[in-house]
Amino acid sequence: MPPRKRRSYAAEYKVEAAHRVIDSGRTISEVARELGIDAGMLSVWVKDERRRIAAAEACGDTPLEAAEQAELQRLRKQVAELEKDNAFLVKASAYFAAMQKNRPGSL
Repeated sequence: MPPRKRRSYAAEYKVEAAHRVIDSGRTISEVARELGIDAGMLSVWVKDERRRIAAAEACGDTPLEAAEQAELQRLRKQVAELEKDNAFLVKASAYFAAMQKNRPGSL
């Protein structure tokens, strides 16, 4: 029997699931059963979200909404990808510049 593949969840799904527990006052096991996920996993998400909210309040900031947090993560991924693309283009332009210098008849 092949090993089971681990499921991964989007950050906004985790935050939304945690807020189902935090905002409604329902138990973790109730919400986990409703969503079809493990209660222990949901418990970690709730703890993380409560910690994030407490940290934001301690700094005097309002915590980011789930949509804002998801957009922030999406933008961070996009920036990382663009930085990789930029590094590739710098290397490619250096390579082609060196090739141009080595061509017969070039200055």
